[in-house]
Amino acid sequence: MIRTNGVHIVRKPSTLTGALLMLLSMLLILSGCSANESVSEAKGASGTEAKKVKIRIADTSTNPTFRVAIAKGFFASHGIDAESITFGSPAEGVNALFIKQVDIAYGADFPVLNALAKGDYSVIASAGQATNEAAAAWKLYAKNDIQSGADLKGKKVSFIRGTFIPYLWDEYLKDQGLELGAVTQVGQGAFDEAYIALKQGDLDATWVIGSALTDKFDALEGVHQLTDMSQTPVRLGMGLVASNEFIQANPETVSGFLAALNEASVYAQAHPEEVADLMYKETKQPKEATLKDLPINPWEVGFTQAAYDSLAGQKQYMVDNGIIEHDFDLDSKLNLEPLKQTLPDKVTYSN
Repeated sequence: MIRTNGVHIVRKPSTLTGALLMLLSMLLILSGCSANESVSEAKGASGTEAKKVKIRIADTSTNPTFRVAIAKGFFASHGIDAESITFGSPAEGVNALFIKQVDIAYGADFPVLNALAKGDYSVIASAGQATNEAAAAWKLYAKNDIQSGADLKGKKVSFIRGTFIPYLWDEYLKDQGLELGAVTQVGQGAFDEAYIALKQGDLDATWVIGSALTDKFDALEGVHQLTDMSQTPVRLGMGLVASNEFIQANPETVSGFLAALNEASVYAQAHPEEVADLMYKETKQPKEATLKDLPINPWEVGFTQAAYDSLAGQKQYMVDNGIIEHDFDLDSKLNLEPLKQTLPDKVTYSN
């Protein structure tokens, strides 16, 4: 605006000037957006808005630990978006690692060692349970005409495919003066199959774990509990296993996963009624069964000398009997660094 002799003259901006002003405005807007995006990214880096890492977990319908960790937010608090995928047995879950259907699985020594022997997989922790009390939870059911182990000669007995049960049969029968070849082993996919087969007379004996199942077997006519696993030399170790590729890509997440499991196992033991309600809601497992099983099978996330010895002893049996074709160095199949990072006091084994 120009003032001349008291007269105000308003001069319109040229087209070029207007274009420059518009361009300047757009740059300021874009600069503001970029700044906002940087703030958002910074928040993500600090963890407050970071995207959670997806972990698919192989689970079973009777195991409460993963479900508690999901329901109570223990996984979420460690930046994990956890999905529990249910299988008929832990062995099936371990096998799912091979086709990348899951990222982490758990199981007894037998299926875990199978995985270690077949590829680039490692044990990241054990979950305890190699105790007499836990062993006693495994019950041997047999027809009423079988009153001792010696009576099993020539009989048909069940084993769940991919599990340690053939090893258990072998050790038990040795104590009874029989060879494993004295019985006919019938492979099955789940305990429910064994229940039906025993009920229909297609089986003579089977090992069973879990109060929900043992209650069913106790009610079978013409069948009785012959013994339990605590009366054998077998003690059941249990491990958590993942691919080396997944561990190497997500070491901090694996540490968080193990920390969350530890928190969930402690919580489960302290809140049995709540856990029983959760299991009934999600799997229809009777509350009474959960309340019986919880104190018998507490998860102890860590890795001890006993856990190592259990794996080593089972591996030797599997190698000696051709179940594992090519022996391997067990120590090279342990990746305990994520566990040491989050629960150093729980790692008492040193190689």
